[in-house]
Amino acid sequence: IAHIDCIYVVGILGENFTFPVQISQKIVEPVWKKNKDIVAEWEEQKNPTYFDPLRNRSVLMENGSLTIFNLEKDDAGTYMLQYWDSVTDHYLDFELNVLDSLPEPNINCSTNDDELVLNCTAYFQGSLSYAWKLSNKPQSYQNQELSIPLKHVGTTTKATCIIKFSQTERSSEISLIQCLP
Repeated sequence: IAHIDCIYVVGILGENFTFPVQISQKIVEPVWKKNKDIVAEWEEQKNPTYFDPLRNRSVLMENGSLTIFNLEKDDAGTYMLQYWDSVTDHYLDFELNVLDSLPEPNINCSTNDDELVLNCTAYFQGSLSYAWKLSNKPQSYQNQELSIPLKHVGTTTKATCIIKFSQTERSSEISLIQCLP
């Protein structure tokens, strides 16, 4: 029985978490186990069956992917997907770690010469992706820091910093006028 390497995955408290299952072939009878106990299975000609602790808070798809709703700290652990591709049995191992909820990001602003500099910070155990959105521009900027020429700062312009980790986002907003000296 070939077990491929364990895939480390990280979710966030309270989010809906989907294991990153990528199987191209058609699969039959997927079974998910957590720490050796069956938590979800799909027998042929039947609907999926769920067991505690995932009963009523998970969904198993035909491609074998499993989503857990409203992730809890206790959901952390070792999961194994076993499935049959009509030739042989396959196993996918996942190690799920559950981190605390995302914090609200903090926005700091300062001015230098003819630019307004915005900085977004958030303290978190994982590496976050950052983005900025300006109320007067359609595009977003994928960066932790954003510089805007002062001449482009309108009296009603707002800036939003969005942090993202796993499948969860949090954001904070600031009115640029309050940054001006």
